[in-house]
Amino acid sequence: MSRAFVKEADGEQAETDLPDRPVSPGPNYVTPRGLRLLQSQVEQLRSQLGTLKDRDDLEARNARKQIERDLRYFETQLRRAIPVPPPPAGEESVRFGATVTLRDEEGKPLEVTLVGEDEADPARGLISWSSPLGRELIGKGIGDEVRWRRPAGEQLLEIESVRYPVLENGDS
Repeated sequence: MSRAFVKEADGEQAETDLPDRPVSPGPNYVTPRGLRLLQSQVEQLRSQLGTLKDRDDLEARNARKQIERDLRYFETQLRRAIPVPPPPAGEESVRFGATVTLRDEEGKPLEVTLVGEDEADPARGLISWSSPLGRELIGKGIGDEVRWRRPAGEQLLEIESVRYPVLENGDS
């Protein structure tokens, strides 16, 4: 009989390999916080994998596949990580890790911090250094204007302040 007409057991579906998560071809710059987050993510995924090792049901197998895929991604990102400490005190130009206060043409403030791609969270003001706005800001200083090219249209922003985090004990 052809396999096309054989019904699999209810609830059981063939497992499929998940494709690897794409890794950016550029450098993986990370802030000290970003490095800690990558390390924490790897530890968390390894722990989750350990809790599933004794289970062999379909749900556990599928969960393992997803965790293994994510673990491969974060281990790769951790190996590729290039930690970038903040510059010396007094630096006023925008570099990786800077928190930049901007003001738009209507006077509305916007604050963003330039971080690595895995640390980026635009809703919290954490933008990738390689994003369109991040690339526009790099190397600029207080009083400079930047053009933010975005889907909603171009916006002119002025840099009001640039600051960097102070390293805590244990950061490098």
